[in-house]
Amino acid sequence: MRIAVSGLSGCGNTSTSGILAQRLGLTLVNFTFRNLATEKGLTFEELSQMAEVDDSIDKELDFRQVQMAMESKNSILASRLAIWMLKDADFKVFLEASDKVRSSRIQKREGGTFQEQFEKTQIRDRLNRDRYLRIYGIDNSCYDFADLVVQTDNLTANEVADKIVVAIKSKGLII
Repeated sequence: MRIAVSGLSGCGNTSTSGILAQRLGLTLVNFTFRNLATEKGLTFEELSQMAEVDDSIDKELDFRQVQMAMESKNSILASRLAIWMLKDADFKVFLEASDKVRSSRIQKREGGTFQEQFEKTQIRDRLNRDRYLRIYGIDNSCYDFADLVVQTDNLTANEVADKIVVAIKSKGLII
């Protein structure tokens, strides 16, 4: 079984997908811009700036993510574009959270003030959306085709994972 989990930064993609992988015995694929930046000896910010003018960075990242997910018959791909890129996923999940909650979570993870993270998050969301539209024709604000959409504002990652497992079971994908 292959599961794709997407959502904007701070929605809980990484935490939820890790829990799901552990519970369901699936391989977690969560190769991100941060991982690619580290590989290239760059900061996240440097790679992000480069990606604004060099589409090959996104294409490399997205290709590698899908390739990693396809290497295992049983995997979870957690990425901004997983539900669009992993075409043959058995189950597609989109995680939502308000801008305030996402910014607060990012602040806890990365530091800085809430206002700084809120502003950075707004800019990152806009730049990502513009890039995805330009490169792939994907509008990441249109995810109504997902099998499940979970609003995560008032849920822990474990509670989100619970909802996903229940939905997967209801589709007969696991017993």
